[in-house]
Amino acid sequence: MTAQNKNLEIIAPSIEEAIENGLAELGLAQEDVEIEVLDEGNKGLFGLGSRQARVLLTVKRTAEPASEVPPAKEVLPQPADESAKPEPLAAAEPVAEETTDEVLQIAHDTVAELLEKMKITALVRASYIEDDEYHGQKPVMVDIHGDDLSILIGRKAETLNALQYIASLIVGKELGHAVPLTIDIEGFRNRRQQQLKQLAQRIADQVAQTNRSQSLEPMPANERRIIHIELRGHPQVYTESAGDGEHRKVVIHPKSN
Repeated sequence: MTAQNKNLEIIAPSIEEAIENGLAELGLAQEDVEIEVLDEGNKGLFGLGSRQARVLLTVKRTAEPASEVPPAKEVLPQPADESAKPEPLAAAEPVAEETTDEVLQIAHDTVAELLEKMKITALVRASYIEDDEYHGQKPVMVDIHGDDLSILIGRKAETLNALQYIASLIVGKELGHAVPLTIDIEGFRNRRQQQLKQLAQRIADQVAQTNRSQSLEPMPANERRIIHIELRGHPQVYTESAGDGEHRKVVIHPKSN
């Protein structure tokens, strides 16, 4: 079948790639065909729920097949739209020194887009935190600031922890490796951390005085970790985690004399 009067529909991850593949199959240059975009496609949320682009190429009557497949990449216009896209949100915030880092940029953009999908307006800032529990890996803190964000925290921080879990999965997928990521809202994590440290010291004193073990209420892993770190150098008590799943908790034991 000749190339004249031929219609060819191509499906590819992007419009540019679909056009390039179609021209290569037809053996024609871009000026020899009429291009109709049937579906622009959708990248989805960081690759989740994506849809490929569909393009219809119609060969013009005067077009003749080229003796060789033309270098489609040379005749296609450069994807200037990529460079013309607005700068990422982080670049518009007063944290420009952080946005040059790929990990921080992806963490920021991930949380910002999740909030946008949730129709929540807030300021997002990503930075590194010091934490000796992650040797060789810089933990990332994403701070969210705005009005009436209690809906993002939820009962026992369940909503916040869920948001943090989803963001961590997306960031890990984008980077190709896991990154220790914490999300805080209006200083909630810091206040909660101080409360847990005070609780740990109070219960530790009771355990030391009574010489009897005590269990704390079930907590997520990040909160149990705060208790363990707070008491790991205590001279009279030691800690361990017990239970499974959402019922896992910290138990504080007296040290043997």
